[in-house]
Amino acid sequence: MNLTSPSQVKAWCLANGFHPNKTLGQNFLIDRNALTAIVDAGLGSAPVPGVRVLEIGPGLGVLTEEMLARGACVTAVEKDPVLAERLAGALGNPPGLAVVAGDALELIAGKAGASSAPQFCDFDFMVSNLPYQSGTRILLELVMRRAVPSMTVLVQTEVAERLAAGPGSKTRSLSGVWTQLDYDIQLVRKVAASCFWPRPEVASTVVTLTRHDRNIALSEKERVFFRSLTKRAFEHRRKQLGSIFKDMIQSCARAEELSNEEWLTLVKGLTA
Repeated sequence: MNLTSPSQVKAWCLANGFHPNKTLGQNFLIDRNALTAIVDAGLGSAPVPGVRVLEIGPGLGVLTEEMLARGACVTAVEKDPVLAERLAGALGNPPGLAVVAGDALELIAGKAGASSAPQFCDFDFMVSNLPYQSGTRILLELVMRRAVPSMTVLVQTEVAERLAAGPGSKTRSLSGVWTQLDYDIQLVRKVAASCFWPRPEVASTVVTLTRHDRNIALSEKERVFFRSLTKRAFEHRRKQLGSIFKDMIQSCARAEELSNEEWLTLVKGLTA
């Protein structure tokens, strides 16, 4: 089956009585140009023999197939049991593919059985068309563990812009502040809603997260306090920090106006 052919994808679903699950955020990529752009952004355009790639939400396997063709070893985590069961066989049972059936959030949190859970620190890259409903949560869980050095994901454009927004931006968000603590963000390209089936209501964007070491010296205590402090501030983002934290912080700034460096200065001063 040509996984970028809308007619063939629809025909397979019809023949197998499969209906894409909106609750699971199942929107299958059916555009060859977008597919190439995502994999090029994540792995480069040259073959990558033996590179270890994590894919979350492979669906019918369009990204999986392309990455395997370039020589990558792919571990695909699929929550839908029907799609998980069919994936390896549909792609010809390639030796470089390992399929893990389960909820990515539970696997990342270590709530699944040890035998089925991948070791997330073992991957060189993550390349994924993340499920719309849980994609941000999955990405933030991986970000906070700093496990994967490079992650290229397809997410809703609104989510991508929040991840990349700098201080002072109207789209500056808690997810962006937390992500930028350990990753540099690059918006690669937008992908139109027409490139998916079923067609989502919004456009998507390819975004690459590259781990940096600028804050590698932060202690776990400082990281926990950083997340606690920023979470409380963004819960009251219309208020000035001085009115939120009263005697702790003397500032007329609002949460989205501070850079990560300024947040870290506050954290270090308050945990000293």
